[in-house]
Amino acid sequence: MANQLGSLMESIKSKVRAMKKSKPNKPYIKMDKSASVKVEIRSRKARKLIDKTLKVADQPGKRSIS
Repeated sequence: MANQLGSLMESIKSKVRAMKKSKPNKPYIKMDKSASVKVEIRSRKARKLIDKTLKVADQPGKRSIS
């Protein structure tokens, strides 16, 4: 049992060393945003724009949205 554990540890160590040598500048792979994340971002931006528009509409003396 101890021999199997030792060989397992050695194989893990060698794989980690190989990974470090193969990709020193890229520690992770950048993932694209999923469709649901894109929808969430758009809805947050829309909500902010709606809130800003309603805030301006509540002030009758001010005419611009900027």
